[in-house]
Amino acid sequence: MRAVVYADYGEPPVVADVPAPACPSGGAVLEVRATGVCRSDWHAWRGHEQVPLPHVPGHELAGVVASVGAGVTRWHPGDRVTVPFVCGCGRCPFCRAGDAQVCPHQTQPGFTGPGSFAERVAIHAADFNLVALPAEVDFVTAASLGCRFATAYRALTAHGGLRPGDWLAVHGCGGLGLSAVMIGVALGARVVAVDVAPAALARARSLGAVAVDDPAAIPSLTSGGAHVSLDAVGVPAVAVASVRCLRRRGRHVQAGLLLGAESTPPLPMDLVVARELSIHGTHGMAARDYPPMLGLVASGALRPDRLVSSVIGLAEAPDALSAMDRPAAGAGITVIEP
Repeated sequence: MRAVVYADYGEPPVVADVPAPACPSGGAVLEVRATGVCRSDWHAWRGHEQVPLPHVPGHELAGVVASVGAGVTRWHPGDRVTVPFVCGCGRCPFCRAGDAQVCPHQTQPGFTGPGSFAERVAIHAADFNLVALPAEVDFVTAASLGCRFATAYRALTAHGGLRPGDWLAVHGCGGLGLSAVMIGVALGARVVAVDVAPAALARARSLGAVAVDDPAAIPSLTSGGAHVSLDAVGVPAVAVASVRCLRRRGRHVQAGLLLGAESTPPLPMDLVVARELSIHGTHGMAARDYPPMLGLVASGALRPDRLVSSVIGLAEAPDALSAMDRPAAGAGITVIEP
């Protein structure tokens, strides 16, 4: 099959012919119909996260079941599906409790094994991890849910406890941040979006946010600070600004990856104590939690398709990944159709 491959960290990715994946016992092989280009893929390519080399990136995917392994009972060839970027083992106490996103034995396409910048990809524990796509949700839209939209949805609902009328601050208006803006508006929150790029701010405004380029403006705009604030970038200064913009008893959610030397930002713990702030990490969403989100997408209440800025072929994927070395020229999500 054809796939995007890089031989070493930072080496130019190329489209090459590689062996098609074998179907794991209890798993499935999917024919990839669409897959998102995510900054997490860039982090792995740059060596910020260790992956097996040579490597095929890609973890935001939707497609059709091509084959299933021994023991799979819920899925059959031809089924339309998507999958969380964190696949649980389905057996450990965390998975049994519904928290597959923190499974200690997790597998991740594009990280622990070959990913979805390819014509086919293998998924483990298919009965536990695959998610059926409603007929109303096309493959490009499903791929745009990927890690960004699903992560934002769970960050705001499970961790942020966002309620109608709350002020939500979103720091960074890439794919993850714009997803949070859209979800926050749909949930009835008042949203302030922060970015330095005019195109990103304009996109956030079009989704219903008040858009500013300085987080210091948030307390006055919100009459005392945000109820919930999300770092959708993963930069120490942004994480600090997100905590500082909260009102008393506010909730900070860290969704952007903070890796390596940037993994321990100097958070203002004096404010955390004095204002009784809450700090949460968020790491995707388990397959069992997808149906309510997919129901909102199928109904049109959420429109992640509006966040897709370009749809490209596999031949253009290496350049799309490499382009993340530079500041984004525009806002939105790029999706590959292999």
